[in-house]
Amino acid sequence: MKYIVTASLVFFFIATRAQVSASDFKKLYWIEGNWMQTNLKTPGRTSTERWVKNDDALLVGKNMLLQGTDTLSIEKAMLLVKDGTIYYVADVPHNKEPVYFKLTSISETAFIGENNAHDFPKKISYTLLGNIVKSTISGNGKSIDYIFKKL
Repeated sequence: MKYIVTASLVFFFIATRAQVSASDFKKLYWIEGNWMQTNLKTPGRTSTERWVKNDDALLVGKNMLLQGTDTLSIEKAMLLVKDGTIYYVADVPHNKEPVYFKLTSISETAFIGENNAHDFPKKISYTLLGNIVKSTISGNGKSIDYIFKKL
């Protein structure tokens, strides 16, 4: 009996697990807009992230870190459909090429992108909580949270 219950639960989990497909891209539109990071610890620093919908299958993001009026760094990102798969693409100065994170989970308020071949991060997640977005990068036992408020 225990085996039947366990097998039934496993089957139920597999059958109900959402698969990410290109048609899910519109669920990502919530990220569009301007966001201000609220959990910076260095006085005088500000960080903003802006997401713009370029077309039905492309969202372009840009993060700027400032110290006063001086730009410390600019990072670019995209959410896009490529070959029927949705990716979060990070284009940061310390990487020679953009890094693709395949979306493995998606909803109207969250997504997770993963790339186990990348050194760090291996996982990027965004979760919408009202007018707050929690973004987390993680991998290799390390995790960093970024909290943004919609402007």
